[in-house]
Amino acid sequence: MLEEIPDLMAQIRARFAHVESCPFTGPRVFFENAGGALTLNSVVETSARLAAIPDNQGRANGASEALMAMIAKGRADMRLFFNAPEGEVIVGESGTELLYRLIRAACLSAGDGVVLGSTLEHPASRSAAAHWAKVAGMNHVLIPHDATSGRVEAEAYGTAVTRDTRVATIVHTSPVSGIGMDLPAIAAAIRAAAPDCLIIVDGIQHAAHGGVDVTGAQVDGYVVSAYKMFARHGYGVAWLSDRLAALPHEHLVGAPGAPWEMGTRDTAAYATFSDVVGYLDWLGGELGGGSDPRRRLEAAAIAIRAHEAALCKVMLEGADGLRGLAGRPGITVVGGGANAHREGLVTFAQTGHDNAEIVAALNARGIRTHLRKADHYSGAVLTPLGIETSVRVSLCHYNTMTEVRTFLEALEDCLN
Repeated sequence: MLEEIPDLMAQIRARFAHVESCPFTGPRVFFENAGGALTLNSVVETSARLAAIPDNQGRANGASEALMAMIAKGRADMRLFFNAPEGEVIVGESGTELLYRLIRAACLSAGDGVVLGSTLEHPASRSAAAHWAKVAGMNHVLIPHDATSGRVEAEAYGTAVTRDTRVATIVHTSPVSGIGMDLPAIAAAIRAAAPDCLIIVDGIQHAAHGGVDVTGAQVDGYVVSAYKMFARHGYGVAWLSDRLAALPHEHLVGAPGAPWEMGTRDTAAYATFSDVVGYLDWLGGELGGGSDPRRRLEAAAIAIRAHEAALCKVMLEGADGLRGLAGRPGITVVGGGANAHREGLVTFAQTGHDNAEIVAALNARGIRTHLRKADHYSGAVLTPLGIETSVRVSLCHYNTMTEVRTFLEALEDCLN
């Protein structure tokens, strides 16, 4: 655990804004990270500094040259984060917007055939695939996920994929259950039957909780949202393989290189992504990641996953006389109480209690969680379990064991 390294957790938490207190409501434990992670102080500072710069990109002056250098560094850092020496990295309005654009380009260029996804997906990718498959005259096929484990296995994709599968979508980690997929295995299962299939991944929930390696996964598109990985709202980042990037897409007529980015993007998007990568680089260095930047990012990802797994274990199983969620009568844990694929998130429903009231009661006790309903966002996961409402408790690596114990104590108080 990160807390076992002397002074490291204090250094980690010092790098984030509003770690222990909300500027509107006062002291609180922040367990709503799936709704948007805490923001790095460096991101706040970079955003404020660049918001005051009047100069535009691509001009023959010193300010413009400085902005272009930040953009170039941001792109290089994005490649490092994705482990993507090839292909193209782009910034867009949001993760959802980027998923729509990538899926649109893939479907409209695919011809007849199948767009393959799963019932576990967030509506960002699922809605985009449904819409553009219909427009393109393709068949949209959804693989049913395993409701008990909250997962789609590679074997399920392997069974469903056919030679005419042209586009496939995968959610790397569910933002409802917190359960991660075996991305390389799923991609390999798809390519075994449809080697030319364009594979596009929703990595929005996963990005802050585990490493991203598009080269190792052998996919064609991967999308993240900055606000869920320690940056801010207002932009998403996507990586596109060379063949996906080369497909017809909207761009200004005559623009050199047929760029994917539309209009003048905010320089701070690139610069704040560099702040995120710089933070992960620092953390990996503190953890013995060595001199290679990519190895440091991988060291950070391994430690983040292990720390969050330890927090989730105590939240589910309890410790020091505190009862965990899995041991409470009447509680259903989405994805099961013992799931090795859980990534920093526990969603539960308590029978005999109003889950909305539990969220409100926790909030009144200074524990920030979120109510998930069987709606268009979460219904595909909750409805098969017979759950109408649930409590989502989402952690990140800057959360501590003390905060988990505080949550369990508060929950005990709420339910008694």
